[in-house]
Amino acid sequence: MTGLSPSKIVCVGRNYADHAKELGNEVPREPLLFLKASSALIDSGEPIVLPPQSAQVEFEAEIGVVVGERMRRATPKEAEAGIKGFVCLNDVTARDLQKSDGQWTRAKGFDTFCPAGPRVAEGLRWQDLEVIGRVNGVERQRGKATDMVFSIPALLSYISGVMTLLPGDLVATGTPAGVGPLRPGDVVEVEVPGVGILRNPVRAFAP
Repeated sequence: MTGLSPSKIVCVGRNYADHAKELGNEVPREPLLFLKASSALIDSGEPIVLPPQSAQVEFEAEIGVVVGERMRRATPKEAEAGIKGFVCLNDVTARDLQKSDGQWTRAKGFDTFCPAGPRVAEGLRWQDLEVIGRVNGVERQRGKATDMVFSIPALLSYISGVMTLLPGDLVATGTPAGVGPLRPGDVVEVEVPGVGILRNPVRAFAP
């Protein structure tokens, strides 16, 4: 158990240029923010449940940041100093609903759609981080934190100018190219070297 209990999960879209391109989107001029429900959070080992409302659920391997200090209008330097640690995160997305709804709350907010773990790793430099996504042992995604359009300190600073970040809040920093569908029976992994491997089985919804 990671012990995560964020007051909010703030996510960033299209923060890797290659991912924006693969979905046919332009890179945003400012960070593109959205929220995931805290009830979507699950630990490593727990199943991702495919909801009946969607026919196209996809994985998104990401670096997650756990906030350590209250941040309000923080500078990038202050924001960097206020990081508690890092986790592996999977921003599971109902891609068909994301496209049809016109906004992302439902597509991103289903129960089990935010696996995070396996631990909060402290004392790491964000510049050294890399994220790798695998499905059934096959690598599908790989991206470095230094490849992000907006750096982790810049993201935290920007978010804190919009809403106060509280200790324990979770920030998902965007996904590199290579996202794809999940099927019942799959096992999806998100690895951040130095943090660990987040591993979740996928199953169909059972009423």
